[in-house]
Amino acid sequence: MDGRRYYHTNRSVPRYSITLLRLLLPPTLIALGLTIFTQSFFLSRTSFDHRSSCAPGAAGNLLEDALGLNDDEIRFLRENRWISDDLRHSNHGNVTEGNNGCWTPRKVDSMAIIVVDALRFDFARDHLPLSVGARLFPDNNGQNKTSRGFSKLYQFVADPPTVTMQRLKGLTTGGLPTFADITGSFGGASIEEDSWIEQLKNAPWERRMMHNHIREPQIAFVGDDTWIDLFPTQFDDAHPYPSFNTRDLDTVDNGCLLHLPRLLDRLAGLQTNNDPTTKVPSFELMVSHFLGVDHVGHTYGPNNPHMEKKLQQMDKMLSSTLDRIDNAPEKSCIVAF
Repeated sequence: MDGRRYYHTNRSVPRYSITLLRLLLPPTLIALGLTIFTQSFFLSRTSFDHRSSCAPGAAGNLLEDALGLNDDEIRFLRENRWISDDLRHSNHGNVTEGNNGCWTPRKVDSMAIIVVDALRFDFARDHLPLSVGARLFPDNNGQNKTSRGFSKLYQFVADPPTVTMQRLKGLTTGGLPTFADITGSFGGASIEEDSWIEQLKNAPWERRMMHNHIREPQIAFVGDDTWIDLFPTQFDDAHPYPSFNTRDLDTVDNGCLLHLPRLLDRLAGLQTNNDPTTKVPSFELMVSHFLGVDHVGHTYGPNNPHMEKKLQQMDKMLSSTLDRIDNAPEKSCIVAF
């Protein structure tokens, strides 16, 4: 023996530290993974407070700021009537006929937006013979096309989420619907950003170029109350109906059918009373949102007799509505979407 002493030190980790690590590691990894997902892959949207202006020169200013166009290029666009933001006045103070609209020349008198919720492309193509079929395939349906209308059918492919509120936000603001704001589907989520409905509501009278009207046109709505949640003050004539009860197949649709004839009678270009001094205002925009097809799909599925009955009802409605618009007076231009 050399007289040296040897010591053994027990450096093992205490048992309570291992237990603590096991408890904290999973939630930490989950939180880290969610952070990476939301920051990298999860689609989010940012709302902007900016509003498009209808003031003279607004379109040119935006094209200059956003695209870097110079004065000569902007002047070229104005001279060729691609933009119409250079508001000019005659010697009498009236807006000249050649300059109208906020950004582009006005082309239509009014627009009717008819939304049939959850109307699949094959439903529209194969199960609406009186409305869609008669216009796309007049020979196959035994009808000759004698109206002034022109119709096209397009297939729209929607990515999730396909909840009504997020889809309407995308259609009216141009933004991308996301799961981040899906909680707004439960009410109270009005749109605070710029939208074409707000643009139409706030457009100055002198830029509307509706010379045969002495009263400012209005915006009308009937149908799914989600529109009123999003636009609580923008509609002048509104008739919302509750939409959350998916077993209720007819309340919303019957309400739309009740008000639709009256709204069409007051649509600019279709008014039965053409006296410009009338005290009844006309509508520049009319929105009607039918919900029965969607509720039948949720409750019974697409291959149920209830669906066939509901599609027949929608076919008759669309046929009568499009007939009126197709046969509008020759001086009128009305668009149905």
